[in-house]
Amino acid sequence: MVNIARRFFSVNHMLKPNQYTNDTLPKSKEVYAITMKTAYPSIIETFLIGLMSLASNIMVGALGGTVGDNAIAAVGITGQPRMVLFACVFSLNVGVTAVVARRKGEEDRVKANETLSQSLVICFIIVILMAIIGNTYAKPLMLLAGAKENTQILDFAVQYFQITSIGFIFSSLAMVMNAGQRGVGNTKISMVSNLTADTTSLIFNYLLIDGNLGFPRFGVRGAAISVLIGNIVGFSMCLINLTVAAKEDRFLKLRFKLSNFKLRAETLKSVANVSLSALVEQVCMRIGFFTYARLVAGLDTPTIPALTTYTVCMNIQNMSFTFGDGLNIATSSLVGRSLGAKRPDMAIVYGKTSQRIGLVIASVLMCVFFFGRYHLIGLFTHTDKVLQMGGVIMLLIAFACPFQICQVVFNGSLRGAGDTKFVAVTSFISITFVRPILTWIFCYPIGWGLTGAWLSLVADQMMRFSLSFWRFSKGEWTKKKV
Repeated sequence: MVNIARRFFSVNHMLKPNQYTNDTLPKSKEVYAITMKTAYPSIIETFLIGLMSLASNIMVGALGGTVGDNAIAAVGITGQPRMVLFACVFSLNVGVTAVVARRKGEEDRVKANETLSQSLVICFIIVILMAIIGNTYAKPLMLLAGAKENTQILDFAVQYFQITSIGFIFSSLAMVMNAGQRGVGNTKISMVSNLTADTTSLIFNYLLIDGNLGFPRFGVRGAAISVLIGNIVGFSMCLINLTVAAKEDRFLKLRFKLSNFKLRAETLKSVANVSLSALVEQVCMRIGFFTYARLVAGLDTPTIPALTTYTVCMNIQNMSFTFGDGLNIATSSLVGRSLGAKRPDMAIVYGKTSQRIGLVIASVLMCVFFFGRYHLIGLFTHTDKVLQMGGVIMLLIAFACPFQICQVVFNGSLRGAGDTKFVAVTSFISITFVRPILTWIFCYPIGWGLTGAWLSLVADQMMRFSLSFWRFSKGEWTKKKV
């Protein structure tokens, strides 16, 4: 058993015979050290951000009773409309990270900075439109997401969405700057700025949601104002780090000259080649997630708190996503830099190393979710029906954990190589069609309710894991040009 584990984690057993190059592979200890050095800031960042988001929802739920449960549901229901608006920015970030990482591997500092500055211009145009749409059409979007007319959930959701839409501008620009930093391996910078922003939000949550220390009691609006303040703080830190605090020898440094922000077809084409496929993926994902959340919202009745249970369980499941996302960020950077340095063998090794680390993390999370399921749900609410329904869902969340984390890591490798078309196609099939169709069948004709919705989510995760594992194992993605 020990020998099997040793082979599984050894770098020397990660490549097929035709995948070796003439270069010598570093030792396993060195590869894991490099991977963890790149990954740990992103893992800590995404985990703590997820934890703070969890704490924020717990604070909202602390409003108590039906108001608290409705507030949790309202904040949760804004999630998918917000992600739909963010789709363009997320896909742009994938392109920025992949292209900047490749330029870093090629040691082309000028092109890397051109990529970042011009991507910021494109992002600014997008987010202004996002903010206008978010404020103008907040109520129709919340109704489309499943909120019912003339309810407290709808009122809370509209208030929260309109205020946080203003923050789209600041958070999106910060995301693009951090995407560039991650591309060159500066994951600590992203960690510090995001954690500072979320800590700020958390502090103002405490002050504004329930009116502590003499501050006014704004309830759900207080949570939204806190997010906006945190977004502004995070953006300011990112901008300062790339300008006045950036040393001359730093690989990425923004200089506010008109020529630096002039759009150039060659630079934008490199980003677009990766981002357009990622945009298709994001759009497909958001349509699928939106439809999924809408079907779940349809299960909600005064006697069946499906929406509150869904929001609570999804908040907990997102904690496992944070580990996968952290590894995904690091893997994309390591793979892109390895391919830029003409080391496809190391790109494969880093992808598999991240997957091994992900499996270890998933094993721990499975135990936490299984044995601590009722304690975790109890942090949000003490409503008996939510605890009963959520306890069953948590078992499915624990089971899905390894598939979820591994598929995120494999897809991160493919994105880092620029193979975003394949990821987009798998997302299109699995998230846009398979998950919503299975959700409808399991929830309504069969009548399994919220449990059926989570069974469809598990099926989606297993399908995407199988497809991403197959694509990664073939190794053709290492030949992509960016």
